[in-house]
Amino acid sequence: MPAPIRLRELIRTIRTARTQAEEREMIQKECAAIRSSFREEDNTYRCRNVAKLLYMHMLGYPAHFGQLECLKLIASQKFTDKRIGYLGAMLLLDERQDVHLLMTNCIKNDLNHSTQYVQGLALCTLGCMGSSEMCRDLAGEVEKLLKTSNSYLRKKAALCAVHVIRKVPELMEMFLPATKNLLSEKNHGVLHTSVVLLTEMCERSPDMLAHFRKLVPQLVRILKNLIMSGYSPEHDVSGISDPFLQVRILRLLRILGKSDDDSSEAMNDILAQVATNTETSKNVGNAILYETVLTIMDIKSESGLRVLAINILGRFLLNNDKNIRYVALTSLLKTVQTDHNAVQRHRSTIVDCLKDLDVSIKRRAMELSFALVNGNNIRGMMKELLYFLDSCDPEFKADCASGVFLAAEKYGTGTETLPHIVTAGSYVRDDSVPNLIQLITNSVEMHAYTVQRLYKALLDDISQQPLVQVASWCIGEYGDLLVSGQCEEEEPIQVTEDEVLDVLEGLLVSNLSTPVTRGYALTAIMKLSTRFSSVNRIKKVVSIYGSSIDVELQQRAVEYNALFKKYDHMRPALLERMPIMEKTATNGPTEIVQTNGETEPSVVEAKHPPPVTQPANQANDLLDLLGGNDVVPVIQTTMPTKPASAGGELLDLLGDLSLSGAPAPAPAPSVPTSQPSFLLDGLSSQPLFNDIAAAGIPPMTAYSKNGLKIDFTFERANPNPNIAVITIHASNSTEADMTDFVFQAAVPKTFQLQLLSPSSNVVPALNQGTVTQVIRVLNLQKQQLRMRIKLTYTHKGSPVQDLAEVNNFPPQSWQ
Repeated sequence: MPAPIRLRELIRTIRTARTQAEEREMIQKECAAIRSSFREEDNTYRCRNVAKLLYMHMLGYPAHFGQLECLKLIASQKFTDKRIGYLGAMLLLDERQDVHLLMTNCIKNDLNHSTQYVQGLALCTLGCMGSSEMCRDLAGEVEKLLKTSNSYLRKKAALCAVHVIRKVPELMEMFLPATKNLLSEKNHGVLHTSVVLLTEMCERSPDMLAHFRKLVPQLVRILKNLIMSGYSPEHDVSGISDPFLQVRILRLLRILGKSDDDSSEAMNDILAQVATNTETSKNVGNAILYETVLTIMDIKSESGLRVLAINILGRFLLNNDKNIRYVALTSLLKTVQTDHNAVQRHRSTIVDCLKDLDVSIKRRAMELSFALVNGNNIRGMMKELLYFLDSCDPEFKADCASGVFLAAEKYGTGTETLPHIVTAGSYVRDDSVPNLIQLITNSVEMHAYTVQRLYKALLDDISQQPLVQVASWCIGEYGDLLVSGQCEEEEPIQVTEDEVLDVLEGLLVSNLSTPVTRGYALTAIMKLSTRFSSVNRIKKVVSIYGSSIDVELQQRAVEYNALFKKYDHMRPALLERMPIMEKTATNGPTEIVQTNGETEPSVVEAKHPPPVTQPANQANDLLDLLGGNDVVPVIQTTMPTKPASAGGELLDLLGDLSLSGAPAPAPAPSVPTSQPSFLLDGLSSQPLFNDIAAAGIPPMTAYSKNGLKIDFTFERANPNPNIAVITIHASNSTEADMTDFVFQAAVPKTFQLQLLSPSSNVVPALNQGTVTQVIRVLNLQKQQLRMRIKLTYTHKGSPVQDLAEVNNFPPQSWQ
C-alpha cells in the first residue's frame, strides 16, 4: 500500500472543502483508508493514522474504531507512539468502556519507567480517565511518585492523587504522609498542585480538615513571600507574582478558617496585606482581591477587615468591566444581612447600577437595593426605585412593583409611600392584592386620595388585573369619598354616582376582566348600595347576574338579591366600611423585628390571635388512612404557647400535601365555621379541661422505633364522660436531639378528634426530657378506638417520617 498522507496534508485538504457534504466525503474516504491500514496491522504508520483519527474526532466524526489501536501504541516502546496512544486513550476512552481496563498493566509499567516523560504520560492519563478499579490498583505507584524528589513528577502525581481521591475517597489516608513535605517545595508547580490536593482532602473529610489546620502558618508564609517578593519573570503575570498560586492558597485558607477562631486569627494580617497591596488596574489583581473578599467573609474575621472587604466590592462597582460589577453586586447581596451598615455606605453606587444597560446587573442591583431599604432611607430609595419602575423593561416590573409594595408595607408611613404604591400597583403579582388592600385600609388619612387615584387609573387602563381588583375594592369601600370630592392631597375630581357605577358595570362585561375581577366588581357595586342613592339601579345589576354562567358570580348575585329582599334591614350593618385590619404575628410568643440596619434588632411581644379552628371544607380534604371512608381529620387548635416551627395548619397525613404551608394573608375577615362545642370548650376564657380527674386507665406505648418512644396516658374530662383526654409523651433515647418534631393523628369518622399544640418541637437526647401533647377524642357511640399516627422529625440532619397504627387501646379508654 502507498504511504498514507500526513496529518498536516489531511488538515489542509479538509479546509479546502467548500460544503459540509464535500467535507464528509473526504473524511469517509480517509476513514476507509485508515481502517484498511488497521486491518493489515501496519505498525509503521499506526501512529500517523491514530493522529489523523483524533483530528477527525475533534471535528465531531466517529472514531471509536481506533480504541484498540491506541492500546497498541501505548504498549509500544517508542516515546512518540506512547504519546499519541495515551492522548488517544484520553480522548476516545472513558471508564464506561471495558476496553480501558486493558491498559491498566501498561500504565503500571510506565509509572515505573526509567524516563520521567513516559511516567508523566501515564500519570496524566490515569488522572484524566482512570476508573475506580484502576485507581485502586495504581494508587500505590502514584503515592511513591508523590514522594520522589523530581519536581516534574511530583506535580503530576499530586494532580493524579486528586483524581484518585475523587474516585476512591477511602484511599485518602494513603496520601497523608506524602503531603507533609509538599508545601516545603520551592517549585511553584509543585506548590500549586499540592494546594489543590490539600483542598480536595479538606473538602471531603472533616478529619483531614482538622489535621491540616496546623498548616495555616506555613500557608500564610508562602502567601506573604508571594506578595512581598520582587519581580520574577518566571512567575510574573501583569506585574503580580504567580496569581494562580495566590488564588489557590486563598481558597484553601477560606476552607481552613471557616468556623475556627485560631485559624482565622492567624490569617487576618495576611489577608489585610493582600487586600491593601494588590494592584487593581489589571484583571489579575481583581481576581486575587475577589478571592480575598470571599475568604474574609467566610472566616471569623475582624469587623474592620470585613469593612475593608466590602469597600473592595464597592470599588468593583465602579469598574468598567461588566463581569466585575456583576460579581460585586452578587457578593454584596450575600453579605448585606450580616454587614448591613457597611454595605449601606455604597448605596448611591448600587442605585446607579439600576441605570446599567446590562439586564443581569440591573436585576442584581434591584435586589440589592430592596435589601438596603429601611425606615431611615425609605423616601430616597423609594424615589429611585419608582423611577426605575417607570423606565425598566417589562420583565422587571412585576418584581420591582412587588418589592416597592413590600417596602412600603414594612417601613412606609402611608402618607409618603402609598401614592407611589398606587402607581406601581398595576404591575404587582396577584398574591400581593390582599396585602395591598390591607395597607390601604390601615392608611385612614389616604382613603380619599387613594380611591381618586385608583378611579383615574381605571379610566385609563383596565388590562392590569391586580390593579383593577384593588381599585374595585377601594371604590366599593370609599365610593362616597370619591363622589363627595374630599381629597385634600390633590385637586378633587367631579364625578357622579352614575359615572362610578358605569365604570364598575364596564368591568363586569369587559373581556379583559377575569372571573376574580368580576367578583370584586359585583361586590363593590353591592357595597355602594349603602353609600349611593342609586339603589334601584344596583338592584337591577345584581339581579341580572343571578343567572350568570359563572358559578361564583351567580352565587354572589343570588346571595346579594336575598339580602335586598329578605334581610334589607341588616344590609347597612353588613355592608358598612371595613375596620382597620390588624396584622397578627405568626412567629410564636415573640417575634424578631428585622430593621435592615437602621437600629439594633429588637424583640417585641407578639399579639396572639384568638383560637381558630379549621374550616370544615379544609378538614374534609384529609385522606383516608384506615382503608375506608370513615376517617375524621384532626382539628388542630392554635395555642399561645405554640412553637414557631410546629405549624398550625392542617397537614396531609400521607404526605401528598405540602408540609411547609405558610398561613396565607386574609384580605378581609371571614365568618368562622361552627365546630362541635366540645372542641372550643374553655379555650379562651377558662382552663382547657374542666376538672380533669384520673380514671385509673393504664398507660400504653403506642410507638417505639429508632430511639423514639411515644407513650399514651389517659384521663376523663368532667362533666362529659364521652370525651377521652389522651396525653402523648415523646422521649428520645439516642445521642442527638430530634428537631422539628411533629405528631399527627387520624381516627374513624364515628369519632371526633382535637389535637392541641405540643409543649415543644425538640425531643431532647438521652431521655433528658419529653415532649407532651394533648389529644381530646369524642366517642359518642362507645366504639373501640383506632388511630393512625404520623411522625416527622429531623435527626442528625436527616429528615425522618414514619406511619403507624394504634389499635390496642385499653378498654377503659373508650368504654
